[in-house]
Amino acid sequence: MKYAKALTHRPVPLAIIGGGAAGLFAAAIASSRGLGCLVLERKARVGSKLLMTANGRCNFTKDIPPERMLADIGEPVASFVGPAIRSCPPSMIAGGFKARGLGIRRMPDGRLFPASGKAADVVHVFGDQLRDSTVPLLTNCPVTGVQPVKNGFILATRHFTLWARNVLVATGGASFPKTGSVGDGQEFARRMGHRVVPLRAGLVGCETDDRAVRAMAGARFENGASAALVIDGREVFRARGEVEIEQWGVSGAAVYNCTRHAVRQGIEAFDLRIETPEGNWTVKRPTMRPLKEAIVTMGGVSLAEVNPETMESRIVPGLYFAGEVLDVDGPTGGYNITIAFATANLAVRNCMQRSGPDGRSDTFMV
Repeated sequence: MKYAKALTHRPVPLAIIGGGAAGLFAAAIASSRGLGCLVLERKARVGSKLLMTANGRCNFTKDIPPERMLADIGEPVASFVGPAIRSCPPSMIAGGFKARGLGIRRMPDGRLFPASGKAADVVHVFGDQLRDSTVPLLTNCPVTGVQPVKNGFILATRHFTLWARNVLVATGGASFPKTGSVGDGQEFARRMGHRVVPLRAGLVGCETDDRAVRAMAGARFENGASAALVIDGREVFRARGEVEIEQWGVSGAAVYNCTRHAVRQGIEAFDLRIETPEGNWTVKRPTMRPLKEAIVTMGGVSLAEVNPETMESRIVPGLYFAGEVLDVDGPTGGYNITIAFATANLAVRNCMQRSGPDGRSDTFMV
């Protein structure tokens, strides 16, 4: 009889599609709160994009107040992610990692890194948490479809199907596809009736044919450097930070934040004014590098169709979204990972109200 009861079909309370920043954070929160979950990741390992962020050092958040972070993110994203970031601010994220044994190094501008300088230490925190909580990690397991049914969802893979009460789509954007971000989450959303804002490169470098600029390839400017968007000789936006000269053009944090602003404002033609302690110059009519090279994908699931207080779909009950699969993005410097963590946290905590946790204490967040 006991064995027969054990074979009774039951849905997984929460199926998390995607083992990146948002998916891993969601699984850590769910497991520490007693909500049964599993993670399905298309690549052979989880956290692939986390491992490469900030040149393998992983700037996982920025130690600034929530309202300052939201001001830096800007509209229309700030209004949407406001409830998530206020309920899971950078101080809480840092405290949670510290409580799990991660040493943290704070940069003068507030950016937080693992003290070791190794992104793998951030991924290991999640790995330890999920191992100790016996959360299944189904790697090398791309989801091929999500179908809403009467009592939840049926998730299809190439080799089996899975019944889940709730689903969190945390598949990321479409940049660096080798890490597993291929736009499949946006396609799942579209098939279930959601509008998807076209995907574009966000934080990305700029190409130029200017021989004088390209002759400086290899030069890197950090302290005192900045880049500005210039339209018809008028500066419309300036960002401070690293500027790096590549064989094909210019990159670095200052340039990335300028390209993000240009895309968000619909600016297609501009000049880049570069200022450094060693000299200033203007890059005329640069071209943005392709989406596959962007640090963040702009576009994604329409924010109008997702409840910002819960991250639940307004169209399909029990369907949640977190991170870059949504039409959300922020500047470079820890903002985008913070958005991924905070939206995942909000989704899980609201999902718990539908599924009923077993009451275990929260051991990840503080």
